[in-house]
Amino acid sequence: MVPDRESERFSPWIGFRTLFYKEVLRFWKVGFQTVAAPVLNAVLFLLIFSHVLDRHVTVYGDISYTTFLVPGLIMMSLLQNAFANSSSSLIQSKITGNIIFVLLPPISYREFFTAYVTASVLRGLMVGVGVWLVAAPFVDLPMAHPLWVLMFAVLGGAILGSFGVIAGIWADKFDQLSAFQNFLIMPLTMLSGVFYSIHSLPGLWQSISHVNPFFFMIDGFRYGFFGQSDVSPWLSLAVVGACFVLLSALTLSMLARGYKLRN
Repeated sequence: MVPDRESERFSPWIGFRTLFYKEVLRFWKVGFQTVAAPVLNAVLFLLIFSHVLDRHVTVYGDISYTTFLVPGLIMMSLLQNAFANSSSSLIQSKITGNIIFVLLPPISYREFFTAYVTASVLRGLMVGVGVWLVAAPFVDLPMAHPLWVLMFAVLGGAILGSFGVIAGIWADKFDQLSAFQNFLIMPLTMLSGVFYSIHSLPGLWQSISHVNPFFFMIDGFRYGFFGQSDVSPWLSLAVVGACFVLLSALTLSMLARGYKLRN
């Protein structure tokens, strides 16, 4: 990437604004695929699981299963689409060769990182809000701590957006990117407590769940709605914040070295 000093001759963060606009326009022009389709998938999960289990399962004592399920589906959709946005954009640009038009302008690696991650967070939030709105007729969802909801939504989207940048840089073809999604992102989200409380698991599996960072994202996000969670929300915030710092540092290091982009 271009050193920061070379971009000082230009308006502050003009590279970020331009690249961010390009990324938002990229996913918005195919909104039915990038926003509407994930919302539909989440609603199908909601309809199937709520129909089968709502009368048989209660969580946190008095919360119906359908009510419990909605925040997990919102966060799952948000995380998966934040990852998909940055990773798919980079791999498409690398395969088609138009990544050169991003690398040639004097855009610093910090602007590059911030633009891709911010666009990913925006797409994730749009999908999450869409799931929330579509689920509203089926469930009366409380909002105990709105600030916690927003913090975990933004941090979770930023973490998966950063990870998507890493995957997009590392992968040389769509098959390699699919391996990230099928063998890492999907299992970690499905086994993170989206569909269940970890207190319903045997002790060994509860312990295993505690090493899954996706669990802390979803549990902290769910705390914002119910004021109840499987672990302390402060612990979840600490784990999620640490994950964001570590992944951001790794991503910025890769961009600064031009790993698989310039080299």
